[in-house]
Amino acid sequence: MKKYLIVGGSKGIGLSILKSLIDDHLIINISRNEPPIKHNNLTHYKIDILMDDLPEVDTLNGIVYCPGSINLKPLHNLTLDDFKKDFDINLLGAIKTIQTYLPLLSKDGHSSIVMFSSVATKLGMPFHCSIAAAKSAVEGFVKSLSSELAPNIRVNAIAPTITNTDLANKLLRNDKMIDLMKDKHPLKKILNPEEVGNLAVYLLSEKSSGITGQIMTIDCGLVSLKI
Repeated sequence: MKKYLIVGGSKGIGLSILKSLIDDHLIINISRNEPPIKHNNLTHYKIDILMDDLPEVDTLNGIVYCPGSINLKPLHNLTLDDFKKDFDINLLGAIKTIQTYLPLLSKDGHSSIVMFSSVATKLGMPFHCSIAAAKSAVEGFVKSLSSELAPNIRVNAIAPTITNTDLANKLLRNDKMIDLMKDKHPLKKILNPEEVGNLAVYLLSEKSSGITGQIMTIDCGLVSLKI
């Protein structure tokens, strides 16, 4: 039975990952809110990843860092603090986590770190300056770290398009907005948390043993297709 650390497993994509893994693996979850499930394989720590000390754990087989932000404003309405907050939650929280627990990751070649980027790094969209900058930093970090840790530990990121989670509520707050968002994608749909979570579970597993340093886009065709 492997042991995985999930940061942000109480809701959305993080929760879908937790649910997929919990029956067959030991899960340590770190988040401000408790996951809405109970399980003998689950240990939860109520922690603010940026402010609090991280708990001591023993050996790990993988780390998933899920926290993110959707701060969509025109540049003239963004402050430097807005940029700093997005950078802190999307990258510095991940760095803090990885630096803390990296010595505990198994060096058998099967350990994996999964982070999250965004299609906003690949497709210029208005009002995405702050989040695109933060997620671009995530992608650079993933590529450099994956090189540094090879061949013992794999590091990848997932770049989803808009996903139906609490984080995206403002963009999906009624049926009309949902339909408009679907229509922007060639597959005429938006993602659900389970679709993104399944990709994360795959990247954690030995089934993806040949994949590292990659930014895996899951975007319903948004970036690559024009229909």
